[in-house]
Amino acid sequence: MDRRLFCQSLALGTAGSALTALPVLSFAANAGGPEAGSTLNAFNQQRSRAPWTLGFEGLQADLAPEPMQLRGKLPKDLRGTLLRNGPAQHSLGEVRYQHWFDGDGMIQQYRFGDQGITHQGRFLRTQKFVAENAAGRRLYHSFGTEVAGASPMPTADAGNVANTSVVHHAGETLALWEGGSATLFDARTLETGGLKTWTPEHAGMPFSAHPKIGADGSLWNFGVSSMHGLLSIYQVSAQGQVRTATLKVPDMAMVHDFAVTEQHLVFLLPPLIFDRERAHAGSTFMDSHVWRPELGMRALVLHKDRLDQPQWMELPAGFLFHTGNAWEDRNGVIHLDYVRTQDASGVVQGFRALMRGEFGGEPAHAVARVELDTRSGRARQTLQAHHAEFPRIDPRFVGRRHTELFMAERVAVSNRPGFDCVTRLQLDSGKVDRYRYGADVMVEEHVFIPARGASAKEGEGWLVGTALDLLRRRTLLSVFDARRLAQGPLAQGSMDRAVPLGFHGTFIPA
Repeated sequence: MDRRLFCQSLALGTAGSALTALPVLSFAANAGGPEAGSTLNAFNQQRSRAPWTLGFEGLQADLAPEPMQLRGKLPKDLRGTLLRNGPAQHSLGEVRYQHWFDGDGMIQQYRFGDQGITHQGRFLRTQKFVAENAAGRRLYHSFGTEVAGASPMPTADAGNVANTSVVHHAGETLALWEGGSATLFDARTLETGGLKTWTPEHAGMPFSAHPKIGADGSLWNFGVSSMHGLLSIYQVSAQGQVRTATLKVPDMAMVHDFAVTEQHLVFLLPPLIFDRERAHAGSTFMDSHVWRPELGMRALVLHKDRLDQPQWMELPAGFLFHTGNAWEDRNGVIHLDYVRTQDASGVVQGFRALMRGEFGGEPAHAVARVELDTRSGRARQTLQAHHAEFPRIDPRFVGRRHTELFMAERVAVSNRPGFDCVTRLQLDSGKVDRYRYGADVMVEEHVFIPARGASAKEGEGWLVGTALDLLRRRTLLSVFDARRLAQGPLAQGSMDRAVPLGFHGTFIPA
């Protein structure tokens, strides 16, 4: 492990970031140029015409605890805390970020108790958030925005926005980003702690936003250092002991998620390749990538006991953010599913357009099912058409054979971004169980919570998630019987405040 190389790469434009949408060569260079109010002005002009902009307005202050109005009845065994994370401060001073992924992170807490559901939201007091809000202006360049007059970033974590996900493991709760350290916080009070350092050698190194926790309680995760083409692997036991490894990856791509099986780690690398020359020339991290479809979608397979012996396979070129799950059969074939788009145009152009209050459509999505034969080295892929994202599974089946995916989906043609349904997809048959919130509701990620005392059968439990009612300007929190989505929520909380649309979360049982 060469910590010096990691630190150098992170200091150069947050080059360790792995969250993120990355541009293709046909897009305008330096699209994230100096921001001095143009994005904010454009967004403000669109707000009255485009109701969906409510989800991207952002906040400037914490949200005090507030009980939600409850319709229906919470299941008796559903007690605990749903924590969600996402970008929430999009503007400061005259600068509105040019990309959705740039905003400072806020933890949304939904507490389930005998009296109902209580919500509060609190910004993570990262080094960046504290410094910039004290100054009243943006101080640093970000993932997709070049800030006029920005100061040099003193450390990689000076730009850490902690805005992507949450994990609770080994007694600690962490807010996750892609380009730097995880951030500790108190799941009850939402007070921000310090940065999580796994070992002294790993201080400031990337720890990504989609760790996987298997049946044995071990957490696996990774971090990408794009400038030096390094992939770092973390294994954290249920008690918090850490094992690490690092390997060199040629033509380093954007990697946001991965999958684990009982024996392997699997990374899908889309052909969005980090270009050092662009980074050195001053491009934002997002604009320091090029689309190289001739590389295809590379699959990197690592045996958990032989992390220094990579196996490579190739799939058709495409783009992804999220995997669902992976498992391996007795013949050495790894079965994996993920959400696929043909390219990154929607992410690069679309997520920038959102910050201006513009929507020009989205690329087609599909649920891709992949077979990776570790014995022959062959790979194949089949597609099921679903305009969906945020795939989740019953967490008891991480790394094991699963048959269902839960996801946010859109089934109606719309003049706005986002999703209108929550869906359970039976992978083998293609059958769906679906609840549609409606054309004027933007649906976020829903998480599966196993029912207490449930059998070992997959899918016995609750599906819980948030949505934004645009007409009533209300935030919704719904609880479904995961086996009967079409019947609608068993219980639904609502409140008269619009929480900014976010990314990922987790549930901590009481």
